[in-house]
Amino acid sequence: MGPAASAFEVSRLENRSLTYDLDLSPAEVSCLLDLTAEVKQNPGRYTDALQGRYLSLLFEKPSLRTRLTFEVAAKQLGADSILSVGPVGDREPVKDVARNLDRWTNCIVARTFSQVTIDELARWSSVPVINALSDVYHPCQALADIFTLKEHFTDLAGLKLAFIGDGNNVAHSLMLTATRLGVSVGVASPPGYEPKAEITRLAAALAEAAGTRVTVSNDAAEVLAEADAVYTDVWASMGQEGQKSQRLKDFGPYQVDERMMAMAKPEAVFMHCLPAKRGEEVADSVIESPRSVVFDQAENRLHTQKALLLMLLA
Repeated sequence: MGPAASAFEVSRLENRSLTYDLDLSPAEVSCLLDLTAEVKQNPGRYTDALQGRYLSLLFEKPSLRTRLTFEVAAKQLGADSILSVGPVGDREPVKDVARNLDRWTNCIVARTFSQVTIDELARWSSVPVINALSDVYHPCQALADIFTLKEHFTDLAGLKLAFIGDGNNVAHSLMLTATRLGVSVGVASPPGYEPKAEITRLAAALAEAAGTRVTVSNDAAEVLAEADAVYTDVWASMGQEGQKSQRLKDFGPYQVDERMMAMAKPEAVFMHCLPAKRGEEVADSVIESPRSVVFDQAENRLHTQKALLLMLLA
């Protein structure tokens, strides 16, 4: 059995769900990263791996990357997907939705406004539920981001990631995932927009156990110092449109521009989960610079999600 087959065989997740980042152990994330590299390099090896499998895609929020990468991932693995757009649980209880879908399909991929919906689906479903984004976590994005960092730097151990902006779902997942893989994470947010305190405490404890560090500050310069990667996200996420004018004012000093990038290491990369509001959270010159790996991140959503589906369903 060759190395690729070995990585595939030891990575099975036995019908488990990914409701948030800690549903995967550090060892399982490492297996997923190894399998992602193999799938990306040798996609033809897995074209029939999920033949006859079907995914339910439940999308309460608009999506480009998440929806298309899961659809393409399914098809490239020999599976197929069925999309449902709109609120989950409006016409009938979420627990009934889950117990219908698990009779028809092999996995539920849900992009929801509330983490409660994800948790309720997973509680009642007999097939795996994947959190494709909620208000609290975005684990699939974090997996692609960590793979992108590993691809760029080779070794994750000792890296520092600076997240500038809203302490949102992406920040939470990076704090919980990256720290366990050897990456220290600093988050700089305006006062009142920091990551959730309970998630910060949990991430700090995980970081201490892993020999890394979590820093939360209102000072961008503090977290940018010696950073290997500079990450930002939109200032007003879907569902926060009514706060946009206030957020534009509060986040103005936190735009990632050339001055901000100069505070990190000279070789630091720029990261963004997309879509980006150019001229708001990031200057166009930064996102278009050679240091930008945002489209690598977007591509790697496909490959990491293929690896995740293989681990859950093959």
